[in-house]
This record gives sequence, C-alpha cells and structure tokens, in this order.
Amino acid sequence: MAFLIGTIVTLGCMLGGFAAMGGHLSVIFQPWEFVIILGVSLGTFIIANSLATIKDTGAAIVDAVLDRGPTERDYLDVLGVLYTLMRELRGKARSEVEQHVDNPAESAIFKNFPKVLADVNLTSFICDYCRLIIIGNARTHEIEALMDEEIHTLTHDKLKPYHALQSVADGLPAIGIVAAVLGVVKAMGALDQSPEILGGLIGAALIGTFAGIFVSYGVVSPLAHKIKVARAVRCRLYIIVKQTLLAFMNGAMPQIALEHGRKTIASHDRPSIDMVENETVSGASKPNQQQAA
Repeated sequence: MAFLIGTIVTLGCMLGGFAAMGGHLSVIFQPWEFVIILGVSLGTFIIANSLATIKDTGAAIVDAVLDRGPTERDYLDVLGVLYTLMRELRGKARSEVEQHVDNPAESAIFKNFPKVLADVNLTSFICDYCRLIIIGNARTHEIEALMDEEIHTLTHDKLKPYHALQSVADGLPAIGIVAAVLGVVKAMGALDQSPEILGGLIGAALIGTFAGIFVSYGVVSPLAHKIKVARAVRCRLYIIVKQTLLAFMNGAMPQIALEHGRKTIASHDRPSIDMVENETVSGASKPNQQQAA
C-alpha cells in the first residue's frame, strides 16, 4: 500500500506540476524513448545477473511492494521452536533430540510451527547448530564465528536483488542520455523542416533524459531500497537464532536464552516478555501432549 501511495504522489505531483506550468502532457508520451530506455535497462539487467538472481529479484519486488516481512507471529514461532529444542537438549538423550534436527520435516516440534518449517534455509540453520550443540566439542566463540560467517553469506545472497536493481538505477540516467542522443540524431535529419516540427523532435529527444533520471531516482532506486530493508528484516530471524543458542551454550536457562534472542527484535515488532512466555510454554507442551497421546 505504501509503495502504491508513494507512486501516485510522485506521478501526481510531477505531471500535475508540469500541467500547471502550462505544459502539454501529450508531449511526455514518447513511447519509443521509453522502449529504448526500459529495453536497454532490462537487457543489461539480464546480462549482469544469473537466472537465479533474476527470479529472486521478481520475488523480492513482489514482497517489497506488498510489504511482506516477518510479523510478530513469525518471531513468536521462531522463539517457540528454539525454546522447545532447548528443553529437549537439556532433558532428553542425544538420540531423542537428533531425530528432530536430522529430519525436521517429520519432527513433532517443527510440525507445530509450519511457517518456520516452510523456510528451508532458516530450518537448516537452526538444525545445523543444534546438531553442533549435541556433539558438544565446539567452543562457544568458535560457533559464534561460524554463525557470523554464515549469516554474512546468507545476507549477501538475500541482498543480490537489491544490488542488481541499484545497478540498473545507477545506469538509467546514462541510458536516458543515450535515448536523448538518438532522438537528437533523428532531429538532425529534419533540419530542413519547419521550426515547429524540429522543435517537437528536439523536445521528444529531451524526454529521454527526463525519463532516464525520473525512472532511476523516482522508481527503481526507491524500490531497490525497499527490497534492501525487507530482506534485512528477514535476515534478523537468523540473528535471533544466533543470540538465543549462544546464550544457551553459555549456560543460560531456555527462558533466559529466549530473552537474549527477543532483545534483537526491533522495538516496534518485539513481542512482550509475557507473550513470549505464554506462547513458548504452550508451544513446548504440544509435542509432549502428542507424544503422550
């Protein structure tokens, strides 16, 4: 919704201001200038990026436009999984806990939190480090360094759509100049025409420069920034897992370890302590109830 409102305000002010100055909106409509600019931008985007990045960029644009990001429910689910696993790690035999991390798709714990299970990368991240905790030979600082490196790699991959679109935004003004130059070349071929015709051709050429700059700074660059923010928030889930498990490895009780993870959530999205306690305790009791049944 915010993206739609912002786009309407931007276009409305630009076109409305131009019309208020006495400009004719029909002059801005130069379809072939836009074909050159957008077509060349799309072509360079395809050249510069892998197929996986192109597909991920499409998904990232949809998520950014629709403001899809972790909600309070998502944070509670992640904390609930971690709490239940930590309880298992403290109170169950190694073989009993391993079945949850070795095959999360069949785990009663993960099945109670389907949104976490649906995120394959996050589930793998949780299971991998729980497995290292079970082995028990790694030191906490070594695990922390490994987590930091993996989170850095994951963040880099998640931000590839941002970098790809930002590169397009950076090149759009120059591509607009290319379109304008081609328009001027066309106008030079009509020097024998009347001033009215020649002026129209030169004006059409200048639309290329205008369009390149406007699409760059008014559309693509803000969209790239919105993708960056959305993906950075999504990566915050991994920080929650990291801080929670590190606190647990350092000897904290599961409830205290959860507080380490909860504090990494932005204040406007952070669930209260009481809410986390109620959700995690109920979440942890579900597998036990199912096993008893």
